[in-house]
Amino acid sequence: MSQRSAPTPWVEVAGQHAHRPWPLPSRPWVLRMQWHDLLFAHWPVPVGVLRERVPACFSIDTFDGEAWLGVVPFRMTHVGPRGLPFLPGASAFLELNVRTYVTVADKPGVYFLSLDAASALAVAVARRWFRLPYFNAEMTLSTENATRCYRSHRTHHGAPAADFAGTYAPSGPAFTATPGTLEHWLTERYCLYTVDARGRPRRGEIHHRAWPLQPAEGAIEVNTMAASHGVALPACAPLLHFAERLVVVAWPLAPAV
Repeated sequence: MSQRSAPTPWVEVAGQHAHRPWPLPSRPWVLRMQWHDLLFAHWPVPVGVLRERVPACFSIDTFDGEAWLGVVPFRMTHVGPRGLPFLPGASAFLELNVRTYVTVADKPGVYFLSLDAASALAVAVARRWFRLPYFNAEMTLSTENATRCYRSHRTHHGAPAADFAGTYAPSGPAFTATPGTLEHWLTERYCLYTVDARGRPRRGEIHHRAWPLQPAEGAIEVNTMAASHGVALPACAPLLHFAERLVVVAWPLAPAV
């Protein structure tokens, strides 16, 4: 008697979607990945500063009147198209993004100012097919006990210099953010936004379980990621959250309106 193979983590995740703010796309998802050792470092930033750096077709999201900018280092594994083998050099790599939050047609999402990655192939594919501002970088991540030490140096030809160096660790148990809280507003977003060659807004749907957030502590030694976009971060300490692992599926870009 034949036995059915166990469902993959991505198939399992795609079947759990009651927490989403809107239904899953009707089309099949096309990309799978896992995120590990992720730090959310967030700062409040004036809306006007971000308005100069975000396309006018996107409404900048605010929480209690403040816009937010995130610097997010993490590790990617099992990255690849649905149903195809994982490619060496493109299926596991480090990534660090600079992000803020926008809304189109009542769907809140993420807008990336930049995404640095330690995979030249992944950078080339993402820039070509997803129209995202990816940049090549030299990056390292080491772990001692629960502490992660993360370093990134942008090497992309012609791009503004950008560096990050810091340590971080979870400082409490995992929790699911409550709707209406800042933690929920910052993290529970199920799409990204970009523009096509004609400046028209495009949405990339993503899906995962609700974020398994943990409070975090850390020390950021070097951080010129926002400065590379001409954004000066406030002198206050960042709001830090940690996530150990998240299984993610994604859809191709589609018109946002």
